[in-house]
Amino acid sequence: MSKQKNNINIRNKKASFNFELVEKFIAGIVLGGTEIKSIREGKANLVDAYCFFIGDELWVSGINIAEYSHGSFNNHEPSRDRKLLLNKRELNKLKKKSQEKGFTIVATRLFINDRGLAKLEIALAKGKREYDKRQAIKKRETERELDRLAR
Repeated sequence: MSKQKNNINIRNKKASFNFELVEKFIAGIVLGGTEIKSIREGKANLVDAYCFFIGDELWVSGINIAEYSHGSFNNHEPSRDRKLLLNKRELNKLKKKSQEKGFTIVATRLFINDRGLAKLEIALAKGKREYDKRQAIKKRETERELDRLAR
């Protein structure tokens, strides 16, 4: 069986704009049969994705994985909550930090690794204030302007 290069890299651009990303983790994600096929087609959306704890398990909500085009009655529910897989030390660290005021856990990137497994990059994040967002926009616009003048 020949190995093909997986270039699936679905990003959550809103996360870095709305949040200050403090620390990033790579988590495995529990998927059903047709979900991985949809991800390989690039049909997933992370815009409103966030993570939460149920007991000692980390779950992600808000990921929309479109139904598989060739799926039958076995197709998955597009916006169900999915379990994340991390080691115990990382889970404990995330749980402790996320209970502090102002911190949340957001999904930043969904990708397929070298072994063909779907992975979710999550980040411990702190919400940005309105003026921080305005500063980010201003900085981006000045960089674009300098880029134009350089050419």
